Amino acid sequence: MEEKEYVQGQKELEKKAQELLEEKDSESRMRTYSGRMNSLITVLLFAWAVFQLYYTTFGVMSAVNLRAFHCIFLLGFTFLLFPTYKKERRARKLPPVWDLALIAVTVATFGYLILNYTRIAQNGGRVSGQELVIAGVAMLVVFEAARRASGNLAILALVFLAYNWFGKYLPGMLGHNGFTLKRVLTTQFWGTQGILGTGIGVSATYIFLFVVFGSFLKYSGFSKFINDFSLTLVGQTPGGPAKVAVLASGLMGMINGSAIANVATTGTITIPLMKQTGYKKEFAGAVEAVASTGGQFCPPIMGAVGFVMAEFLGISYTKVMIAAIVPALLYYLGLLFAVHFEAKRLGLSGLSKENIPNLKTVLKEQGHLSIPLIVLIAIMCMGYTPLYAAAIAIFATIAASWLRKETRMTWDKIVAATVEGARSAISVGVCCVIIGVIIGTVTLTSLGLNMGYLILDLVKDGNLYLTGVLVMIMSTILGMGVPGVAAYVIVEAVAVPVLIKVGALDIAAHMFCLIYACLSNITPPVAMSAYVASGIAGSNQTKTGLLSVRLGLVGFLIPFFFLGNPVLLIGADAAYTVAESLWSMFTACIGTVALVGGLEGWFVGRSGILERAALIAVAPLMLHPGTATDVIGFAVLAAVIVLQFVRNKKAIRSAV
Repeated sequence: MEEKEYVQGQKELEKKAQELLEEKDSESRMRTYSGRMNSLITVLLFAWAVFQLYYTTFGVMSAVNLRAFHCIFLLGFTFLLFPTYKKERRARKLPPVWDLALIAVTVATFGYLILNYTRIAQNGGRVSGQELVIAGVAMLVVFEAARRASGNLAILALVFLAYNWFGKYLPGMLGHNGFTLKRVLTTQFWGTQGILGTGIGVSATYIFLFVVFGSFLKYSGFSKFINDFSLTLVGQTPGGPAKVAVLASGLMGMINGSAIANVATTGTITIPLMKQTGYKKEFAGAVEAVASTGGQFCPPIMGAVGFVMAEFLGISYTKVMIAAIVPALLYYLGLLFAVHFEAKRLGLSGLSKENIPNLKTVLKEQGHLSIPLIVLIAIMCMGYTPLYAAAIAIFATIAASWLRKETRMTWDKIVAATVEGARSAISVGVCCVIIGVIIGTVTLTSLGLNMGYLILDLVKDGNLYLTGVLVMIMSTILGMGVPGVAAYVIVEAVAVPVLIKVGALDIAAHMFCLIYACLSNITPPVAMSAYVASGIAGSNQTKTGLLSVRLGLVGFLIPFFFLGNPVLLIGADAAYTVAESLWSMFTACIGTVALVGGLEGWFVGRSGILERAALIAVAPLMLHPGTATDVIGFAVLAAVIVLQFVRNKKAIRSAV
């Protein structure tokens, strides 16, 4: 009877999570078709995935044509699968007539571009009146698709588009001379700075392949392996379920790149477990939100955004991946110790031994599922491109699954993984298309440069850290409600040049903006990941959001420490040796644990106000690379530890 009630409760929780996800994530509001239409869409999605896989690895096609074809597929599937309005009936036999018309317009406009782009480029970019009309119609179609698939991002893009004409009425540095309709449409559609620019280029290559790769990992049983392996590592320790949530959600968030979707899927399992263990519902929701959010900047995959960063920086992905190790490590170390100290403070225990799978059994039965990740990293470290590595890793996933009968991917699973991967790429792909409008506007109007001058004007002395505060605010606002990759692309265009201008290292500036764009998922008032997690936990949304900020505080602080001193970004600056970076990483880990201990009120034992203040003071001393600060930090920390040990011994003697 209890098992039946548990299953029923789990189903209700999953239903609630889906409703929350649909409210905040447009990707979850897709239509469902029955009969032949469903079969046709499955075939088309599979064909799209094969097309993308071939032309991003072995096939030959010009970059513009590949991006245009990618747009046709993205917009076409958006009109097929995304409802025209929220309350539209989802279950259908056929798509509405107007959506078929929009698909026809999409094919006609972008098809014309594919056939005529070379001619127009050879003519110096001169376009006729008819071609301007085609560009205008294409822009309308793009905005309609973005309205359905990305919501708020479409509104933001519309504001940027309007700036092309109305910016001339703005005073000061943000104003410009204004542009004609012809100039704007030519830039946005017929050039490579608008909707066929960097954003869609990233979607057509890195994002698509790695989303499909993540789908294959899911269907191979990799997510179960992560959960079971995490249980064997930390399940029996104090607050074990919460630590499992941190590890499992972080690893899955790293692969799928969507913090919100990750909360809605893994959170239905981890949040109830944390509540049953004894954690408060706000704390349980916050842990899941913070863990899922950090996956977007956690190597080796970084939710595919690391590959985009490597492209912008013109360096190998391996260098980006290595540089991201310390920020991700400190972020998750802080969260793990927050969970641990909270468990110790509340007197919580871990799971019983009979509920923990055997480590040898887990590795024997599921360990082979980690082969694709090992293959991916190995191929990239050998100097091959991430695209080639991702393609090989997809086939490696299938091969690895066949090593045991229980995990074997049949043809049906391969098709399902391919189709789900393609379907999952639609929403973020459309975001990348509409981001082209933002980037096109920034390029045409020099808005990014003007924003930089405005910030530099506010920061009179060119102070790096004060500039960082302003960029942090900008990055967080621009990233609110936007997928991680899309948020980073927007922020990169506007904020990165500002940091570089005041002396930040290129890779440090990019990493700074990426982390804050991702952390917008847990930053009130929007805090979409925290909102979904609080819905699953049944907790207060505001409290969960604020607690998420506290648990993820290390993530908000770390970028400022590597901004001016990139020793924490391993290999980022040739001026620092690997040994110096590793020592800085060690002291930063100590500082992170001290900070969390001060915030949670527990270290070796329960901490008083003065001890908490001392622990919090230790954090910046240890996080800041430097011999003097390290010595002072170690001394203060040692004093706190000795004091707590002595007090604990006295308490034990008194009890005896």
